Amino acid sequence: METLEAAAIPLQTWPPMASLPDLALPDPTDEALPEAEFEQQVEQAWQVCDRFDLQTEIWRGRILRVVRDREKQRGNGRGSGFLHWLKDREISKSRAYALLQLAESADSLMQTQELAPETVERFSKRAFLETAQAPPPVQQMVVEAAQQGQRITRKQVRDLTDEWTAATSELLPAPVRAKAAEQSLPTRYLTPLVRELEKLPGSHRQALQAEIALNPDVDTLRQATAEARFLARYLQSAAQVQAVQEQEGLDLEGALEEALRLGLLNLTADLLSQAAQLEQTLVRLWTTWKRLGSLAERLDGHIGASTPHLRRLCHAVERLVGPTLQTKLGQGAEALQLQVALQVLADQEQSQLD
Repeated sequence: METLEAAAIPLQTWPPMASLPDLALPDPTDEALPEAEFEQQVEQAWQVCDRFDLQTEIWRGRILRVVRDREKQRGNGRGSGFLHWLKDREISKSRAYALLQLAESADSLMQTQELAPETVERFSKRAFLETAQAPPPVQQMVVEAAQQGQRITRKQVRDLTDEWTAATSELLPAPVRAKAAEQSLPTRYLTPLVRELEKLPGSHRQALQAEIALNPDVDTLRQATAEARFLARYLQSAAQVQAVQEQEGLDLEGALEEALRLGLLNLTADLLSQAAQLEQTLVRLWTTWKRLGSLAERLDGHIGASTPHLRRLCHAVERLVGPTLQTKLGQGAEALQLQVALQVLADQEQSQLD
């Protein structure tokens, strides 16, 4: 019988590593400890963990990137080797790609800013990501504050980004920038507006900009941001829906003007967005239906009288591989039937013959 020593997992030699600093945690049962001091000690300990976690996460992301790039070079280019590596270490794909994003953000930020380890330690993880996505002038100001010993939070970076956007964006009318500089208009409403205006062509921006310049207040900013968002959705979805593009005599700009006049822009944008999703779903349905039919045909060719259970399995999916698809909408619900018909245009047939 195999001994316990022989069956044991081989020992691994781990490289030396820095340990998490000893943390002075308050005694939760100490009634003499003031609440304010208790909270301060807890917050300090939490900040130490946060800083340690940030550097660890950055290096984990860099490790994953090295493994991913190595597998790309040696593998079939589909990333299957990398996925197996993650699976062996019980790392989800979402977790892995979040770490990869953090590493990319760190390297991108460090290309433009000199970040010593003690400077990085003054960022929370979310603040670091927010800084990496901020405009270069904001990055410079944040890094300088961290170098001077200031602890950087995500809120600080966002507030600074909002202030910089309000002061510099040419998409905002002059009256709005002036009010933001006077601090009579909260800057937190300006960055979302600028992001939505950036998605619009100039002709659609101008009407919103004129409205904002006429009434530079919070309500107008909120309304303009919402309208810009719905406009962007309308324009993007309209360009994606084949049924819309193929409709003769349809004036998309005219339909947009009517939706604006009736206050139905949100509803119209949702209509087009759902239409785009439905068309994409139909394409995926067609692809899946063809694949299912091919698999059922291949399996049917390998079975016979000796495999009655496999034959019943093939028979069970026949309702999904024929020209009429049948399924139930839910437990005990009515059945849904879809008729699949492929129509090939004459010129397409002719091009195939040629």
